[in-house]
Amino acid sequence: MRKPLSIAFIVRDPLPPARADLLTLFGSEMPRYGITTELVGQAGGLDAAPWPAGGMHLVGSLRSRFAALLSPLWDLRGLLRASRRIRPDCIQVRDKIASGLLGRLAAAVLRVPFFYWMSFPIVEGFAVRRDEFTGVKWLAHALRAAASRFVVYRLVLPGARHIFVQSEAMADWLAAKGFARSRMTAVPMGVDERVFGRAAVTPSTDPRLDGRRVVLYLGRIARARRSDFLLDVAEGLKAEAPDALLVIAGDAASNDEMDWMRAEIARRGIEHHVLLTGWLPQQEALGYAVRAEIGLSPIPRGVLFDVSSPTKLVEYLALGIPSVANDIPDQRLVVEESGAGLCVPMETASFVAAIRRLLDDRGLADAFAQRGPAYVKAHRTYAILGRIVAETYTTILRRADEAV
Repeated sequence: MRKPLSIAFIVRDPLPPARADLLTLFGSEMPRYGITTELVGQAGGLDAAPWPAGGMHLVGSLRSRFAALLSPLWDLRGLLRASRRIRPDCIQVRDKIASGLLGRLAAAVLRVPFFYWMSFPIVEGFAVRRDEFTGVKWLAHALRAAASRFVVYRLVLPGARHIFVQSEAMADWLAAKGFARSRMTAVPMGVDERVFGRAAVTPSTDPRLDGRRVVLYLGRIARARRSDFLLDVAEGLKAEAPDALLVIAGDAASNDEMDWMRAEIARRGIEHHVLLTGWLPQQEALGYAVRAEIGLSPIPRGVLFDVSSPTKLVEYLALGIPSVANDIPDQRLVVEESGAGLCVPMETASFVAAIRRLLDDRGLADAFAQRGPAYVKAHRTYAILGRIVAETYTTILRRADEAV
């Protein structure tokens, strides 16, 4: 019998993990294939919960004002703890820069493979952040972006035995920078079919939905995501489909962002046509979702989001909700392969027209609703994605073990 494989995994996300691509993929799916994980990272302010798939080593806190500076030192301490508990078969770092370099060096010392998991083009994110400032702040952010670019693309990724990326578009983007496509595996966002099954969800009894044609946006609110575009769409629907109600089921990262959204709704005079729920427990949010006739997934175009893999479109499809999404590559791929939605440019008139088409054509909407769950079950559940990821680890790590 082959021994289990162990990954020492340094993550950027707060611990204990909440994101499904950590919690479900590594907490539930990897152990099915004999792969355990020693998570290393900073606490996120939530109550600690036991990690079911290995060990969890919380060092430091993301709530500290010095977290950005101390994170590499904390990660080193956590990595030492993890390595004392069990010798890892590989070291993997997700979305961290200095700790990515540290992870590569530690893997060399331990003589195990180094993996990098890129769920977001963080260097390009720093560059976008840089351009929000002027003067001394611009210079500081410019230096940060330049240093990060050098470390990630010259020191970290070249030393990775394998790179997990968020989408096929991200893999193509990195390949254009000179990294071998054969060293990459795309792991798009998926769903846990035990949670995102329509039969498992209790529909919301919110009376504000009664007698309305509900159009849903399920997700985060942020200026950077151009969330006010949703209000442009609501204004267009107010004129063309007065009985439509746009439900925005989600929260923002800060009270300022939520206040901005509420103020925009009031300024436009569309309070009767937009329901902003704020934060909801997942099952309650899904209760609103299954009351919707259409799900919306507008994601701004640009280097940051073009390589992303949005979860909400896949969630809509899993719940049998006909969808309207814009044309970032991963969404276009999902719509084309599934035949369960409409893909249009992120323009108000295009979204309004697509929504009207689905509201008016019940046959088309029903066909989309039927196709979505079958597509997700075949391509985008974490059971499916977990098998792909596990096979990648097993192939590389068994090969490395045989070479020793």
